[in-house]
Amino acid sequence: MRVVTLSAIGNAGGPRGARGGHAGVVVVPGDTATAGEVFSLVRDGVVATRSDIARLTGLSRTAVAARVQALIDVGLVAEGTDPDRPPASGRPPVVLRLDRAAGVVLAAAIGRSRTQLGVCDLDGQVLLARDVDQEVGLTPDVLMPRVVAALGELLGELGRDAAEVRAVGLSIPGTVDTATGASLDSPIMTGWDGVALAPYVAELAGAPVFVDNDANVMALSERRGHLEAHRDLLFLKASTGIGVGVVTGGRLVRGGLGAGGEIGHTKVPAATGMACRCGESGCLESLASGWALVQAAREAGHEVSHVRDLVALAGRGDPEARHLVREAGRRIGEVLAAAVNLLNPEAVVVGGDLAGAYDPFVAGLRESLYSLATALATRDLVIVALTHGERSGVVGCAALALREVLDSTAVDRLLAARGA
Repeated sequence: MRVVTLSAIGNAGGPRGARGGHAGVVVVPGDTATAGEVFSLVRDGVVATRSDIARLTGLSRTAVAARVQALIDVGLVAEGTDPDRPPASGRPPVVLRLDRAAGVVLAAAIGRSRTQLGVCDLDGQVLLARDVDQEVGLTPDVLMPRVVAALGELLGELGRDAAEVRAVGLSIPGTVDTATGASLDSPIMTGWDGVALAPYVAELAGAPVFVDNDANVMALSERRGHLEAHRDLLFLKASTGIGVGVVTGGRLVRGGLGAGGEIGHTKVPAATGMACRCGESGCLESLASGWALVQAAREAGHEVSHVRDLVALAGRGDPEARHLVREAGRRIGEVLAAAVNLLNPEAVVVGGDLAGAYDPFVAGLRESLYSLATALATRDLVIVALTHGERSGVVGCAALALREVLDSTAVDRLLAARGA
């Protein structure tokens, strides 16, 4: 018997089989569980003791001991007593847990005018974070050294060393080539297409670097959030641009070229003839994106320079700002309705700068989404706010990196490389 845990979110594809024994666990006939798979059971809280592992996997006591010791030796698992776990025979049992302090991951959610940085532990918890505003239009050669320097400063403030960095997660707007770690197409990040970002980070740490689209990593941030209740969801990021992270069956879906969820450049009749930053016309973003709303607000006489300024006005009750935000929600809902009909998600999670004016934005979103999508697709659909608020980008970047370096296969490779 082979047991494989399904994390709350993972790559498209992955193990399939009959569920049994524990929610989120797939029992697959075949070889005995590897040390990496045992680690996944510990990491996800499926097991807490060696006897739990033996009972669930069918491994012998000797095999369990060998796998656990290998994980302890590489600093991924720690053991000790748990005062909250009642003893079976007079003394507290020895419990296993992820050694979350055995390293750190660096996270950087890079945006057009702001980059959010963080250092996280091996469980994805944010230890220290910082937001850095930047001029619009900076190239990678200008911005990335600043990002790397700021991450180094955060490491220093925590008293951590670059050698402790296990992985780095980055996000950028637009379509990303995850194989090369470069932007494939980003209308709002001029000069970034085709530029690999890992070499910049190599100056700070030799850890592997993973890059993905901003909406995708924000969907990943829900690993310890809405994905615990909903295995099928759409994560809507409505900010300077508009994008969706698609999760089906607990798996992030990117599409053939990684362009899944790029709804901002869907052509809509109401935008006919309106120029978009992508170089075409008629896109949803030309009506409902942050940059389009800022332009409309300026034409109405408001002194705003960013969508966050408009959101702040809406929060203070400005009627024109609230109208613009609600109308943006309504327009986005018109396009999102087709995705809801196609994918039948259980939830739509709303994030991005426009989510700062949640009530008017979601009111517009609900108005069009529920009226245009089918009654069956929306019968149980919920629209909810993102779990981690302003830190969703950082949490998601950390989740991206950790998913890659701490999944069962990666852990088995690590152990093999160390001769364990």
